[in-house]
Amino acid sequence: MNDTATATDNTPVSTPASRRVSPWWRALAIFLLLVLLMGWAANASMMTQLKAQIQHAQARLIEVPQIRQVAVLLDNQQQPAMLVTYNPKNGALLVQRLNEVKEGREDSMQVWAIAGDAAPRSLGVVTSKYKTLQMPVKETDLQGVTEIGVSAENKGGVATGVAPSLPWLFKGWLVQKSI
Repeated sequence: MNDTATATDNTPVSTPASRRVSPWWRALAIFLLLVLLMGWAANASMMTQLKAQIQHAQARLIEVPQIRQVAVLLDNQQQPAMLVTYNPKNGALLVQRLNEVKEGREDSMQVWAIAGDAAPRSLGVVTSKYKTLQMPVKETDLQGVTEIGVSAENKGGVATGVAPSLPWLFKGWLVQKSI
């Protein structure tokens, strides 16, 4: 026998390596792809929800009253009697009773703007017996005003240009709130 023949006969026959991917690797790749897609979908959903919440918060902020002026009116014993706030967006003076003082049958409480030494200007009559009421007031009516006062007047209040009855029932400084 020939040495070369035996050498070639004894060499193991090499078969090409299998190029197939293991089923486990395929399953892992599909699983990771699904996890990636679910993560992307969750992120997109959360971003949409966040944008909606921001828009909702911005809309609510616009609706919130922007109080610019505040006055706490005190009675003769220096106890809080009324809280007066002004919201220029609504053009309304919000008057809130802090005590139990009410008008008589033939009386009205009238709200006055006091600007230094100038004659007090009427802002309106408290027409409600409820704790809180809104009075329409223009922003220009409060320019230069330093104090707010309340007087007891005959039913319906005094006519324009007539001075209030004194002494004041309640009076307090009008404070400009910084925004």
